[in-house]
Amino acid sequence: MNTPNRHFRGTVSSRRLLLFLMLVTLLVPSAAGAQVKAVARPGAKPAWNKGLTPISPESYYHAIECGKQGGDDPACVFWDTGLCKNDDFELAFYSAYKEVAYQVWAAVQKKQPVPQPSYQSAQRTRVTVGVSTVRGSKNTFSDLVVKRGGKAVAPVARSAAGGRGQFTFEYSAWAPTSTVTLEMAGKTKMVSCTIPPAVLRSFR
Repeated sequence: MNTPNRHFRGTVSSRRLLLFLMLVTLLVPSAAGAQVKAVARPGAKPAWNKGLTPISPESYYHAIECGKQGGDDPACVFWDTGLCKNDDFELAFYSAYKEVAYQVWAAVQKKQPVPQPSYQSAQRTRVTVGVSTVRGSKNTFSDLVVKRGGKAVAPVARSAAGGRGQFTFEYSAWAPTSTVTLEMAGKTKMVSCTIPPAVLRSFR
């Protein structure tokens, strides 16, 4: 007489366990996540293959020439467009080179004389990575970790809130001597992007 009751209780327990496992799967970010590989934006002129470096007379005047090209979307200014392309997060880099190139480009767009951006300001500029959640994605951004040789590189400044974040690093974090990995953590999963030395050399 008790056998059906034991079977019923066992069935209910199994269902509860299944529901619990489903909830865990939904609420806990996937450990594996998504894996992507960075691709350099083609067509950037003038050519540059030294990667992200502190400003120098060479990179300063190179950046000015870059900005003077004008156009709506010069690849040398916006070299980070589409980097680590994925369905959840977008990246935007800011550097000393981009600071100079962008100021010149913005003036050229407005038909103004080519400016001479502050060299001293560029000297104080480190590398800042902006991360934002792609519109429509439910994987809200929460944190970024940059790794070299499997070890995390500590940022000198960081902030993250509302599905966006800004993380500032020294230039050495981006030296094109070995692969860099970006781990972008979200609410439901992590997106990992590997950046090989060949792509790092195209950074400006």
